[in-house]
Amino acid sequence: MNFKDYIRVIEDFPQPGISFKDITTLLRDGQAYKAVIEELARLLKDKEIDCIAGPEARGFVIGAPLAIALGVGFVPIRKSGKLPGVTIEADYALEYGKDKLAMHNDAIAPGQKVLIADDLLATGGTIATSINLVKQLGGEVVGAAFLIELLELNGRDKLDGIEVFSLVQY
Repeated sequence: MNFKDYIRVIEDFPQPGISFKDITTLLRDGQAYKAVIEELARLLKDKEIDCIAGPEARGFVIGAPLAIALGVGFVPIRKSGKLPGVTIEADYALEYGKDKLAMHNDAIAPGQKVLIADDLLATGGTIATSINLVKQLGGEVVGAAFLIELLELNGRDKLDGIEVFSLVQY
């Protein structure tokens, strides 16, 4: 299945110069969505993974079903102020702005092998921050998985040599 056929590209969103890759058109097609999760699971089946962490919001859409497919837990990484209880936080830059991510301080046990999952790897800021949060808690990041990778933005370069798995490249 060619996943690119299911992704809508919207120019100049959310601001001029951004070519937004809209996965909602893929998500609404049950067979395409299922195939994405199955293909990522196939790529990752031999990796030793204790849990998957995904940044809000589309990291939940990819990470949670992938965790189910691999039989591991899912850890949400949310924007600041969205998680109850004690959290750790880190600032990061987006392709088109700034934000702050948070994670429960007990979400990852020291030594746990964690895969980061999201819909898109662009500049790498969100994922580098997610990796940093996992490492702060003593977790070992064993890879990062994406539906889409924007190659021209060189996001891999910010991921400290973490192995990257992506299904569609632009």
